[in-house]
Amino acid sequence: MPGLTIGDSVPNLQVQTNQGNFKLHDFIGDNWTIIFSHPGDFTPVCTTELGKMAAYVPEFDKREVKLLGLSCDDVKSHNEWIKDIEAYTPGCKVSYPIIADPNREIIKQLNMVDPDEKDSSGKQLLSRALHIVGPDHQVQVKLSFLYPASTGRNMDEVVRALDSLQKAMKHKVATPANWKQGDPVVISPSMSSDQAKETFPQGFETVDLPSKKEYLRFTNV
Repeated sequence: MPGLTIGDSVPNLQVQTNQGNFKLHDFIGDNWTIIFSHPGDFTPVCTTELGKMAAYVPEFDKREVKLLGLSCDDVKSHNEWIKDIEAYTPGCKVSYPIIADPNREIIKQLNMVDPDEKDSSGKQLLSRALHIVGPDHQVQVKLSFLYPASTGRNMDEVVRALDSLQKAMKHKVATPANWKQGDPVVISPSMSSDQAKETFPQGFETVDLPSKKEYLRFTNV
């Protein structure tokens, strides 16, 4: 499906939210930002998702990450629905803004349209899309998740992926399968052993493989 994807810059759209109107670039600024969509207000999976996102705000704050939701419903609907979300998730407040897109134009430009699902009037539904935008002045999408309307997100995986992106950007490394914060990372094959010794003075381990190619190297950063 055409539209925003990894490596693209987020368009500087003027948006209306339950916390006022602004341009996306002004909101994002120099921050890591998560832009996420939900198929509709007052729907069951979305209510659990936005409640869980609110519950994880302290984790995102630790990582200096902004949150920005999106739905095709209007601002009035968002404000009423937030009461349900907060009731379902006691002790958590929906402190992040939620974009309104009743004309369904923003969802197309942000690549958040479900290609198969439609509402009762035949209009396309939002997918459960989530873009993690980097802080490098390019307003660039670093990672995207795209789920159908029927499948709720796993917030632990969102945080894990965010940790991986931040670790990779800071230390110029990559993270292996099932990596989590505190686990060893891998060194790029493009880096020579001499460069690796200089870059990672704490040392690294090279895995002995049948090919005898020394490309799988682990270190802690």
